[in-house]
Amino acid sequence: MDKLEKEINELKEFIIDLKADRAATKEKEKREAWTKYVSLTVVIIAVVGAVASQWAAKFGSQTQMSQIKASDQWAYYQSKSVKQHLDEVALAEIMDRTNNPVMAAAAKKLVSDLSKYEADKAKAMADAKAFEAKRDASSLRGGMLATSVSLFSVSIAVASICTVTKKKPLWFISMLMAAAAIAQMVHALM
Repeated sequence: MDKLEKEINELKEFIIDLKADRAATKEKEKREAWTKYVSLTVVIIAVVGAVASQWAAKFGSQTQMSQIKASDQWAYYQSKSVKQHLDEVALAEIMDRTNNPVMAAAAKKLVSDLSKYEADKAKAMADAKAFEAKRDASSLRGGMLATSVSLFSVSIAVASICTVTKKKPLWFISMLMAAAAIAQMVHALM
């Protein structure tokens, strides 16, 4: 009987230990339940960061295209200036010979062309400045979005460290950084 009682007591102790382990496991799961929210936060931050990254790339492309178009307009402006100068030189050369009907017709055409060059140059300059303004605006927005992408990346890193170390304050820091990144992103898009 003594042996049986001893085994029953050991079994009771085992059951008590098992219940205590189960209770401790449940308590630990309850204490660390917030970590699933950290994981969800990381996913949301990553998605919003990816969107910001795409927008930053879009504005980067707009910056490049606007610069190319502005450069094209300035090259066009320069070509019109060169043509205008050549026509002015040619007009100066034939002005003395305007009594000749062929030369008079050529002079008239040159004068007409000279007025067109000024209009073409003015339009090219306006277009180039408009492209430069668009370039500058896109560059500013893209830069601000790039900053928000960096903040999102650091926020994700801090949240990941939080998950590993189980330090809840890091999660709050991560969310604050993400909020700052979102504010920067909204500011860039306004």
